[in-house]
Amino acid sequence: MTEESKGFDKEPDVPSDAAESESATPDNEAAKAAGSADEAEPAAPAGDANQITALKAQLDQSRSALTERTADLQRLQAEYQNYRRRVDRDRIAVKEVAVANLLTELLPVLDDIGRARDHGELVGGFKSVGESLETVVAKLGLQQFGKEGEPFDPLVHEALMHSYSPDVTQTTCVQILQPGYRIGERTIRPARVAVAEPQPGAAGKGEDEADEESGGPDEG
Repeated sequence: MTEESKGFDKEPDVPSDAAESESATPDNEAAKAAGSADEAEPAAPAGDANQITALKAQLDQSRSALTERTADLQRLQAEYQNYRRRVDRDRIAVKEVAVANLLTELLPVLDDIGRARDHGELVGGFKSVGESLETVVAKLGLQQFGKEGEPFDPLVHEALMHSYSPDVTQTTCVQILQPGYRIGERTIRPARVAVAEPQPGAAGKGEDEADEESGGPDEG
C-alpha cells in the first residue's frame, strides 16, 4: 500500500497538444482577437486622412462654383437694371415725342385764339373753349415764350423782320409776331419776331461824345 500511494503522488504526464488546447479558452481567444485589432489600428488614420482630403477638395469645388454662380447672378441683375432703365428712358422719350407731335398740330389753333384775344373777339362760348384748350395744353407741359424787349437769341427766335433803332444797344426783339412754344427744354417752335439793331455809327458817335466830355483824345 505504501508503494502504491507513492506512485499516485506523481503528476501524470499530459501531452503538449492537450495543454495547448486547454489554454485555448474563450478568454484567451478574446485576448488574441483584441491584440490583433490593436495591431490593425495604425492603418485606420491613413484612410481617414484621405477621406478628409477628398472632402476638402469637394468643399473647395463647391465654394468655387458658388462664387461663379454669385458673380453670374450679380451680372444678370446689373444687366436687368440697365435694361429697365433703358426701357423707362425709351418710354419717356416716346411719350414726349407723341405729346410734342400732338401739341405741334394744335399750335395754329392756339395762334388763332391769341389773335382773337388781341382783337377783342375772344368772347362768349369761343372764349370758354379757347381758355379750356389753353389749360389742357399747359397741363401737358406746353410753355409759351417770347416777349418784346428781350435780346435776340437765334436758338429760340426766328427773325422775320429787321430794322435799325437808336433806342437799342444790341439786337433786340421789338415785336412778337408769333409766340414760341417749348416742352421742358425742347423748343417745338421758335418765337417769330421783328428785330432791331443799333443804328450804324451810333457806337462811334457815342465814343466821340465821351471823348468830348473828357476833354478830347490824349495828344502824344
